[in-house]
Amino acid sequence: MLGKFLVTPQKNGKIVETEAYLGSIDKAAHTYQGRKTPRTQVLYGPAGFLYVYLCYGLYWQLNVTTGRGQCVLIRALETEGREANGPGKLTRWLEINRSFYGEDLEKSSRIWIEDRGEKILHDNIVTAPRIGIDYAEEWSQKKLRFYLRDNPFVSKRQ
Repeated sequence: MLGKFLVTPQKNGKIVETEAYLGSIDKAAHTYQGRKTPRTQVLYGPAGFLYVYLCYGLYWQLNVTTGRGQCVLIRALETEGREANGPGKLTRWLEINRSFYGEDLEKSSRIWIEDRGEKILHDNIVTAPRIGIDYAEEWSQKKLRFYLRDNPFVSKRQ
């Protein structure tokens, strides 16, 4: 998803930072140890749907499903003059809330991802541990965060 554009009718930005969550084996994933709550049901469907949830009761987090209980958190967007460099800032700026849960990115008129032809070279992608998941034991150190090298919109650099 790096280099693709997250688009709503009013705003858009280039995806410059993401984190992967690997389902039932990943201690940081909401689907670790299987289906526990109705909140995670969209994660068990097909890829390309939104999994939106409230984090710490404060801000929404925007994830794209990839199937089998897995998803990708969109952490930061490159925008024109607006800060969207963190999952909470990103969802506030795009006005994402619970109503986006389960949205189909291929069919939605409210939000979608566009490929605008930008090629991202492998050497320009940094891999790093995910942020804020110390509770996930050894999974907190796995390099499942990906961001564009030297991009000023990334939320935290290594």
